[in-house]
Amino acid sequence: MKTISLAVLLCLAISSIAFADDTAFKKGEEVFNRNCAKCHGEKGSGTDKGPPLIHKIYHPNHHSDLSFRWAVERGARSHHWRFGDMPKIDGVSKEDTEKIIIYVRTLQKEAGIF
Repeated sequence: MKTISLAVLLCLAISSIAFADDTAFKKGEEVFNRNCAKCHGEKGSGTDKGPPLIHKIYHPNHHSDLSFRWAVERGARSHHWRFGDMPKIDGVSKEDTEKIIIYVRTLQKEAGIF
C-alpha cells in the first residue's frame, strides 16, 4: 500500500508543476537574478561556477520541485557536475523559492525540456 501511495504522490507532484503568467514569471526572474544567476547564469544557462538549470538533467521527472526547494534551503551535494557542492541560500523565503521554481520550470518548458 505504501508503494501505491508514493507513486500517486509522485504523479501528483509532477502534474502540479505551475507555469507562470507574465507577472509570476517576472517576479521569479527578479528573485532568480538576485540569488541564483551569479552561479547558474542568466536565464539558468550556467556559468563556470554552477550548472545550467535549463538542461534535461533538471527535468521534473529527475529533479522534482522538492529538489529545488531543498537545494535552496539545505544546499545540494555535487552529483551531476564538477562545480562542487551548492551552499544553502540564506535569506530566500519559501515564497521566493516558489517564484524561482516557477521561473525555471517556465524556461525549461520554453526550451522543450518537458
